[in-house]
Amino acid sequence: MANASKAKGTNWESALVTYLREHHNPAAHRNVQMGAKDIGDIDGYYLHALEAKAEKSITLSDYIAQANREAIHAGQPFGCAVVKRRMKGTADAYVVRDLATDVRLMNRLKAAETLLQYHAPDPVWRIFDEYHREAV
Repeated sequence: MANASKAKGTNWESALVTYLREHHNPAAHRNVQMGAKDIGDIDGYYLHALEAKAEKSITLSDYIAQANREAIHAGQPFGCAVVKRRMKGTADAYVVRDLATDVRLMNRLKAAETLLQYHAPDPVWRIFDEYHREAV
């Protein structure tokens, strides 16, 4: 049974890497496990240590603690867990982080957009803003 669980986890990590390569970062890849100093399951999710989870019983608190710990080991400012939804595709997974991490991420994004808006000519900012407002 342990092998079936391991295969399920490996398949989920591979699906995430494929999705990230297509939609986010062509260099995304699975990390080699490093024991106590693990750096997350997948590298290449910008600014994040990513912990991939595909389990029947979901324990968010454990996932977040692990992701935050691994972000420190990886030298990344943010940790998150990507949790597979049963009977759904990769794009429907949940990205989970604690509120403190999310607020830090949103503050960074807000500061970056303020800098861009201040330094970019008006049409550039408007095009950027419209592009990233794509509806779900």
